[in-house]
Amino acid sequence: MSKVLVIDDEQMVVSLVQQALSQEAFNVDTALAGEDGLRKFKGGNYDLVITDIRMPGTDGHQVVRSIRASERGTTPVIGISGTPWLLKDSAFDRVLPKPFHIQTLIDTARALVPGAN
Repeated sequence: MSKVLVIDDEQMVVSLVQQALSQEAFNVDTALAGEDGLRKFKGGNYDLVITDIRMPGTDGHQVVRSIRASERGTTPVIGISGTPWLLKDSAFDRVLPKPFHIQTLIDTARALVPGAN
C-alpha cells in the first residue's frame, strides 16, 4: 500500500483528501502545518507528499525545498494552490489549483506513485 503525507493548514481539506485517498487504498498520514509535515516526512517513508502552498510558518515552497534537499529528494510532491499560475517554474512535480476535483487528485496521485492502483 502506497504511503502519502498530506500537509494543509485547513482541516477540511486534509480530511477530504485523506478520506478520498484512503478509499483508493492509499495509506494517508496528515499534518496541519508545514513544520509538522516535515517532521513526519523525516521520520517516515512516503511515496508521495501533497502540500498546500500558502500556510503560516513553513509554507509549501519550504516543504518542497526541504524534501528536494533530503536523502529522499526524488519523492513526488503535489502542490495545491489557489494561485497555481504563480508556480509555473516550481520544484513541484504537479500543481493542482484549488478547488480541484477529487478524481483529478486521485488520478495525479496514481500517476506519480509507481504501483498505485
